[in-house]
Amino acid sequence: MAQVEATTERVVAADPEQVFDTIADYSGTRAKLLPEHFSEYEVREGGDGEGTLVHWKLQATSKRVRDCLLEVAEPTDGELVEKDRNSSMVTVWRVTPAGEGRSRVVVTTTWDGAGGIGGFFERTFAPKGLGRIYDAILANLAAEVEK
Repeated sequence: MAQVEATTERVVAADPEQVFDTIADYSGTRAKLLPEHFSEYEVREGGDGEGTLVHWKLQATSKRVRDCLLEVAEPTDGELVEKDRNSSMVTVWRVTPAGEGRSRVVVTTTWDGAGGIGGFFERTFAPKGLGRIYDAILANLAAEVEK
C-alpha cells in the first residue's frame, strides 16, 4: 500500500485570518464552498474549527463515493487538519500570508492507496480528480472572501 497525495493551492485577495475563519466555519460558510461532489453534509459536534465533527459523502468519480466522518484539529496557527474516522484520509488546510491583504491557501489530502494494478490507477488518477474538486472549493472560497 502506497500513500496517495493530492495538493492544490490558490492565492486569494483577503487577509489570512479572514480566510482561515471562513474555512473553519463548518456550521456556516463551509457548506456553501462545497461543489456538487459533496452530499449529506452535517455538522455533528462543534462547528467552528478545533473539536468539530463533520460528516459528508464525497463522490470523487461516478463509481467512487467516500462516506467521511471528519474530526477537525488546529495543531498550529493557520492550519486546519481533517482526519477521517472511516479511512486513512487526512486533509490539511494551510493559510499563510501572500503579501498585503492576500493569502495563500494550500490543501493537501493523503490516504493509504490500494495495492496492485488498482493502486497504480488510484495513484495516477485520484490526485488529479481530487485536485479538480479542491480547485472548485478554492474558487468558491475566493468568491466568498473577496466580496
